[in-house]
Amino acid sequence: MITLSSDFGPPYPAVMRGVLCSLTDARLVDVTHEFPRQDVRAAAFWLREVLPWFPPAVHLVVVDPGVGTDRAALAVRAGGHALVGPDNGVLLPAARRLAARAADGEREGDERAVEVFEVAYDAPESNTFHGRDVFAPAAARVHDAGPANVASLDGVSVAGDHEDLALPGPAVDPDGARGEVLVVDGFGNVVTNLPGELLDGHYGEPVVVNDAPVPVVRAYAEADPGTRVVTVGSHGNVELAVNRGRGDRAFDVEPGDPVWLSW
Repeated sequence: MITLSSDFGPPYPAVMRGVLCSLTDARLVDVTHEFPRQDVRAAAFWLREVLPWFPPAVHLVVVDPGVGTDRAALAVRAGGHALVGPDNGVLLPAARRLAARAADGEREGDERAVEVFEVAYDAPESNTFHGRDVFAPAAARVHDAGPANVASLDGVSVAGDHEDLALPGPAVDPDGARGEVLVVDGFGNVVTNLPGELLDGHYGEPVVVNDAPVPVVRAYAEADPGTRVVTVGSHGNVELAVNRGRGDRAFDVEPGDPVWLSW
């Protein structure tokens, strides 16, 4: 299997699929091509949450604001998977999560579980579409060799310095926690970097979010339509939402904004 993820929107993903179909008989599965445009951090977060639910596969990721520059092409091996994409950090959070899930009890941030390789490539036809000219052919090669054999491919070498991306962590103290908005999903739910365990013992009562009391619920429908709520999303993080509405508008926040949660 090769999964495809990008911020392209149509029709560019079809071109990558065409390249892959001409080079390999791998099963192709689209994750999404609607990541926020050129938002490497948002893509890294969602890939970390989505890719571990797949069986071992090659994951082609193209969110690449630096397309056409001298940034490298990478293949990252982790937990029986391989990720192929640009050297801008977008692959690393998902790779660490994949490695952690493959090894019982292994610390998620243990870099020894993740192997990063640089993939050499010839001058592409276009400086604006490396998804077609660089990353799709590389993903086909990695798939057909198998993730375990990435290092043996011609033109592949262990990466020296490479870009990393670590999602920010919260600051927690006895009175509350300070974090920030990581992403907003298509429903308008605001995903923060605050761990969901912070809400243990507070369900059914309000907590203070940025100076305003908001009820804590286990499900959106526990509140009346249009009501602001605090809950834990499927990703395990604290989420600011509105039952049948948009949390980003109701809380007036966007990715990168601070969130202060107190009791």
